Amino acid sequence: MSIPKNFETFSKTLEHDSPLSTWSDALKAMWYDAKGDWEASHDIAQEMHDNNGSWIHAYLHRKEGDKFNAGYWYRMAGKKYPVINLEEEQKQLVEYFLAHQQ
Repeated sequence: MSIPKNFETFSKTLEHDSPLSTWSDALKAMWYDAKGDWEASHDIAQEMHDNNGSWIHAYLHRKEGDKFNAGYWYRMAGKKYPVINLEEEQKQLVEYFLAHQQ
């Protein structure tokens, strides 16, 4: 399993038990989110002390319904509170991190 090329190939990696250790923390966090493991995703995002971690953190709190906390993290990430649905934002995040894999 290598780094996926797009959201579709990323989605196919969800058949595996874990993401590759060579993936960025941001991509790993989104993988765990897509697998339905909010806690694992949140744990990774919480340790990412940059705009990417704040963006994932914001998305996760939005997903859990905590609009106030999500708003704080979107501001920390330099992002506006999104008007797209969660599925679209998840895809946007994954595609961004695939394009900016370090």
